[in-house]
Amino acid sequence: MTAFLVFAPASTTLLEAVRTAGMRWAIESSFEAAKGEVGLDQYAVRSWTGWYRHITLAMWAYALLSVVRAQHLQELPLPPSPSAGVDSRAEPWVPLSVPEIRRLFGRLVLATRHTIGQILDWSAWRRWHQGVAQYYHYKRRSVPQLQL
Repeated sequence: MTAFLVFAPASTTLLEAVRTAGMRWAIESSFEAAKGEVGLDQYAVRSWTGWYRHITLAMWAYALLSVVRAQHLQELPLPPSPSAGVDSRAEPWVPLSVPEIRRLFGRLVLATRHTIGQILDWSAWRRWHQGVAQYYHYKRRSVPQLQL
């Protein structure tokens, strides 16, 4: 059982308080992802100004990656309805993730010996391979296991 102490105006509805408390998980997971992807926790505190600049830059970088991913997700076609069945011939692609966008940015923008076409082909192959693995993982989990 979890309890929350809410400091809010008296006019705040129960629904607003519950919705706000429920956002905690999304915020925590975003901070955790930012630590891993953009080095939010990779600083040596020597001054408040240095800490503030580092945190601001890291959060800006994570926000940029998140916006690029959100735009990518809006461009994807809608998945087929479950009643339509699974088409085994469909291309199983995993959407771009924040780590994949960061990887592409590092490879495309920073100095590299590979061509842009090679880098994009590698990303496409990785996401296709992840999609195939994900498809067969879920397919295997959906088949009832034989019990002896």
